[in-house]
Amino acid sequence: MNTAKKTLLAILAGTLVTPVYAEQPDAILKVKKSTFVNLVDLLVQRGVINKQEGTGLVAAAEQEAATAEADAPVQTYKNKALSPAEVVDVQQANPANTNTQGVSKSKHVTYVPEFVKKEIRDEVRAELKAEVVNDVKKDAKKEGWGIPAALPEWVAAINPTFDMRIRFADELYGNDNPVYYPGVLGTTPDYLAINNAGGFDKINDPNKQYINNQRDRLRIRERFRLGFEAKLADGLKAGVRFATSNTYNPVSNDQTLGNTGQSYQFAIDRAFLQYNFVDGKGTDWFTLYAGRTINPFLSTDVVFDPDLSFEGIAGSFRLPFSQNNAKVKAYKTPNPTARNGINQGQQTPDSAFLTLGVFPIQDITSSTVDKWLYAGQIGADWLVFDDSRFNIATSYYEFQNVNARRTPVTGAGHQYDWTAPQFIQKGNSMVAITDERNGAASDCTDSQGCLFGLASGFKIFNATAIFDYAASDITHIMLTADYAKNLGFSQQQILREFHKDIAPRTDAYQGRIDVGRPELRRFGDWNVNLAYRYIERDAVLDAFTDSIFHQGGTDAKGWVLGTQYGVTRNTWLNLRWFSTDSINGPKYKIDTINVDLNARF
Repeated sequence: MNTAKKTLLAILAGTLVTPVYAEQPDAILKVKKSTFVNLVDLLVQRGVINKQEGTGLVAAAEQEAATAEADAPVQTYKNKALSPAEVVDVQQANPANTNTQGVSKSKHVTYVPEFVKKEIRDEVRAELKAEVVNDVKKDAKKEGWGIPAALPEWVAAINPTFDMRIRFADELYGNDNPVYYPGVLGTTPDYLAINNAGGFDKINDPNKQYINNQRDRLRIRERFRLGFEAKLADGLKAGVRFATSNTYNPVSNDQTLGNTGQSYQFAIDRAFLQYNFVDGKGTDWFTLYAGRTINPFLSTDVVFDPDLSFEGIAGSFRLPFSQNNAKVKAYKTPNPTARNGINQGQQTPDSAFLTLGVFPIQDITSSTVDKWLYAGQIGADWLVFDDSRFNIATSYYEFQNVNARRTPVTGAGHQYDWTAPQFIQKGNSMVAITDERNGAASDCTDSQGCLFGLASGFKIFNATAIFDYAASDITHIMLTADYAKNLGFSQQQILREFHKDIAPRTDAYQGRIDVGRPELRRFGDWNVNLAYRYIERDAVLDAFTDSIFHQGGTDAKGWVLGTQYGVTRNTWLNLRWFSTDSINGPKYKIDTINVDLNARF
């Protein structure tokens, strides 16, 4: 019998079976007893209690009533013993009489049989125990019981983060991809390897001069990141993150397994100071960043790879327009980078924002002209209804001094070698920094060798819109549209300076849909996404775009299909399939399958 049934039965019993006071007429007692017996029979018929329990309940009630009647004191009025009928008459005649010699007002005491009381106590205790324990644990965790007294203050101020990923990466190349000549595995020059070696002629193996587009590869890769953030004062925090890393690759923290047992590289991936100004009403007005920080811009992997960190200073300034709205105050902003490849920015709902940043790209020790990125973004962030969120932004990214400059053969031989990029992937139009040899245009493939640089300048206009529709508390549908155009490309300047006629290919766009949970935290959480991407060769800087799509770089188009599934708490699988091909350059078809096992705390 559950607690609710027992409680109902106890109330009926207490209402109908009471101790027999002298003031109660016998007729009333008989009616109550008869009514109680009838109700017990009804409960037996309805199956609330069985017949044995009903019989026992009636017997117990009669016994308790008899005991109460025997123990009840004789009521008196003015030192005269009264019969039950006389008690009633006296009460009616003297309703306010409280004299100790008179008859006090009668009180109705609910009677609950002892066995019912015991069972109710036992069940209530069992049901409340778990709830009370959980509440105590939450309070202890929130208030840090015992921690402040046992540990230094600075320990409690540090918040650690950790994530790890094991990746199985399978690269499948198209059978009709061309080759430069028999025995060579590709047609696209590997300009990064060439520059690092000092020229074509400095690389003895011709396969290392070209990017592979023939031989399928299966690799196992690992990424490990450990970060710490420390609260220094109200609104001010410092952070540092360590990561496995290819030191010279800014868009990947992956470490490929299979290095004959050598130790992994472990580098500082982030090191920053961050200040948030929040007023007394809880309104977040602006955030300032300095150091090697997270991407502060609303953006996608068309322009910036999700592993890219920004070096420099930045500020994001917000103008709230509905902060008193209850839904805004209750809204919990998810991790802005939870969906792979999309950065929703460090904004707060129902605000317009302006983000500005200055970032050094390369410090040139031999030149007074360094390479810089100047960036600005303006946009808005709305909670359209409930938890559905709409972000929109327009951005301008100007890269200064990143394009190649010509060094005449007759002039200072290495005057503009500094214009060769420190890092590239593939796709951007490239030109030889030394422009002529023997009076004719040259690609520097002869025995003298030379360095290569970017033919175009890069001044990128970018527009991004993201609508995150909360179909339910569990399922979100997110639509993303992204467009980028390079306004810094000049066909005439390239022809005049490098004697190469390169047609402008400066547009990029992506459409994407995500369905499922915004973040995967526990077993059974899921998310699927589908995207189509088109990036012309000089639309964006190939060094900083997605490192997986088309195996990195630009001059690529194709589809991306992904699904994520939570396998346990804070652990999930991520399966993605990329099918891509080149747009204007030599045919370069590749299918990439990545299976990632992720874990974090």
